[in-house]
Amino acid sequence: MPLHMTRDVFITCAVTGSGSSQDRSPHVPRSPEQIANSAIAAAKAGAAIVHCHVRDPETGVPSRDPKLYREVTDRIRDADVDVVLNLTAGMGGDIVFGPPSAPLPLSEATDMVSAEERLVHIEDCLPEICTLDCGTMNFAEADYVMTNTPGMLTTMGARMEALGVKPEIEAFDTGHLWYAKQLVKDGVLSSPALVQLCMGIPWGAPNDLNTFMAMVNNVPHDWNWSAFSIGRDEMPYVAASVLAGGHVRVGLEDNLWLGKGELATNEALVSRAVSIIENMGATIMGPDAVRQKLGLTKQAPR
Repeated sequence: MPLHMTRDVFITCAVTGSGSSQDRSPHVPRSPEQIANSAIAAAKAGAAIVHCHVRDPETGVPSRDPKLYREVTDRIRDADVDVVLNLTAGMGGDIVFGPPSAPLPLSEATDMVSAEERLVHIEDCLPEICTLDCGTMNFAEADYVMTNTPGMLTTMGARMEALGVKPEIEAFDTGHLWYAKQLVKDGVLSSPALVQLCMGIPWGAPNDLNTFMAMVNNVPHDWNWSAFSIGRDEMPYVAASVLAGGHVRVGLEDNLWLGKGELATNEALVSRAVSIIENMGATIMGPDAVRQKLGLTKQAPR
């Protein structure tokens, strides 16, 4: 296929994530204040969008407490820098089975709630974007299934649209893109949709370039998309995504390292991505340009 490099690129910084990374780096933010401060620093470094999860301030364990989301949201909105706010709606879709010899009852680690409960903080905070994990898959750990049924996705997607919050379709494999296109066809999601291609996540799409281009080629040409890979492949995928016609995501949710033996911060990862993108001859988009491109509505919480 011909080269179709993106000339105006937006960067998303995934600030903290929901993985068990809190004890592997002192730079992984835990409290709402730390998460907001890290997001603000990333915005000042060049991120137009910040993607936020929350954690228990004491333990660092991932949380979906609406009060924590509200504090993060208020701190970011009150900051002296503008940035597009993207909150996760992925929490609450976790099924953890017992061992293969006795899969039921489910493990106490299971966190499976209703579509409505998964969106409580979205309704309260009204971010410009929130994520929609567009499928079910085995997810890294032996007996953990990331669970997003068609019925749940239809309910969540329709509610996001009704709230005026742009769904960011998280696609971990080609089938997720297939279903995303069905959601648009069914009128649940509006077009052009926004997609995040999530590469190299066990056990979704592997991050080799052939698979990556298969994912890219399954995104409708008029949709907007971004991509990332994890760990040491985070920065190579900055270049790969721009070359393939997409936008970029980096951040401590996906990678803790800036280089061998050097732990990263979110702003350092964003700065590295800015350098790569600008050295390729592309321009970094600011938040207002992103809002115009994606048709976002900046709202005040209710």
